[in-house]
Amino acid sequence: MSIGEVLAQARQSAGLTVDQLSARACIRATLIHAVERDDFSLCGGDFYARGHVRNLARILGLDAEALVHEFDELHGGVPLPVRAASVFQADRPIKIRERRSPNWTLAMAVALAVVVVFGVVRTMGGAGDTPTDTRPVAAPSLPTLPPPSAPPAPGAPPAPGVPAVPGAPAAPSASSAAVDPAHGAASVRRGEEVVLKVRAERSSRLSVKDAKGRRLFSGMLKAGKTAQWKAKGGMKVVFDDAGAVLLQVNGEKLGAPGRSGQSVERSYGVPEANPR
Repeated sequence: MSIGEVLAQARQSAGLTVDQLSARACIRATLIHAVERDDFSLCGGDFYARGHVRNLARILGLDAEALVHEFDELHGGVPLPVRAASVFQADRPIKIRERRSPNWTLAMAVALAVVVVFGVVRTMGGAGDTPTDTRPVAAPSLPTLPPPSAPPAPGAPPAPGVPAVPGAPAAPSASSAAVDPAHGAASVRRGEEVVLKVRAERSSRLSVKDAKGRRLFSGMLKAGKTAQWKAKGGMKVVFDDAGAVLLQVNGEKLGAPGRSGQSVERSYGVPEANPR
């Protein structure tokens, strides 16, 4: 009998169906049907067919090695072992270049030439350096007070900007804002409205709160966009990138509140008692 007939007869003698044998051997039922018909084309080659025959024979209680030997006889015999040297032997001899020691003389000559050139350039270019401007910066001039005027006649209303009683402080000027050098921002009198306009040169995140701590804005101001907020008594702003925005407070341009990439907090309104 052929190998397939032997396996089929042994399966039937064991009282197993093809599906039961398939579950035990973990082999597809269609492949077992083909093997019992001596059709090994579904196995994927002689190597896998030899393994399936051995596995089925062991499960059915047959001499697995005898069936595998018979399979080899019918399909060209046992494959000869392959020598590793014949597999990895190169068709062409590989030429290995001789390792040469580094030319230290040439390297030292190049390094010396670089040092000489650097020294000549530094010596010749020293006279053209831009001198540092050490001139003192002039202090900002204080506003000139108007000369005292004669006291008004009895019963007459005081003139605008003149105190009613001699020695009393003069009324504040009509200027809406003054520059606070400590914060680089504009300050206004208490109770006045602060108008803050911010233009983003590049996208930047900022947070705007009024004098009472109420949030007016918190988010990303995209590049090229301009936003404006109003609040009485002043407002406080946190800039994630101080160099990415330009400010204008009550119509006065203040420029950037800080350097690029610097995270700062600025107040615009009544100057703080201890400015940072």
